[in-house]
Amino acid sequence: MTPIQFDPVPEISVVVCTYNRATYLDKTINSVLNQTFPNWELIIADDGSQDHTFEIVNPYLQKFNNIRYLKHQNKKQCYAKNAGIQASFGKYITLLDSDDSYKPNHLESRIEYMRANPEVDLIEGGFYCEEEIFIADCYQPGKLINLRDCVLGPTFFGKRKVFFELGGFKHISYAEDAEFWARAEKILTTAKITKPETYNYTRGENSITKTFSEIS
Repeated sequence: MTPIQFDPVPEISVVVCTYNRATYLDKTINSVLNQTFPNWELIIADDGSQDHTFEIVNPYLQKFNNIRYLKHQNKKQCYAKNAGIQASFGKYITLLDSDDSYKPNHLESRIEYMRANPEVDLIEGGFYCEEEIFIADCYQPGKLINLRDCVLGPTFFGKRKVFFELGGFKHISYAEDAEFWARAEKILTTAKITKPETYNYTRGENSITKTFSEIS
């Protein structure tokens, strides 16, 4: 039996949660592969997809040792995020939605910020979106709020300890990112950034934010 070879601990763990989004995954994965900062691992946490997600992911698994794939029964996004985080090894952890992508300098820009500001534990923000998007305001039921005024979870970039000290994301139906950020602000040092806009945000047809904004 061939012994398992573990790569050195990566600087950054990128966690991608996905559910029936095979159509978008090539673009998402390739945006990580094209990063100017090379020391990363990619963990794809599949929340029970029933499409051809594995057929898309498998060629990458065969070619790249720093890409891993987890799959479990459908338990919703919070569980998938936590599963990916628990399986990670990186000194820093960040997220990426499976219908979004990074600009090539995304990881490099975030690690540079954290190294220049060592007192900061967790940052969020710095995303690009082609349209103005309004979503349900979790603090004011029945009202909408501009996405740029919200906490956008997939832009989170933080020290490993952040995600474990907070016990991951709570299993709630909406605004789990805002709830996570609120807990982080109480006990850790957080910072919101607006530049550079290196995270490309796309709202898919089955996006939770789209569903809740339509309900509202």
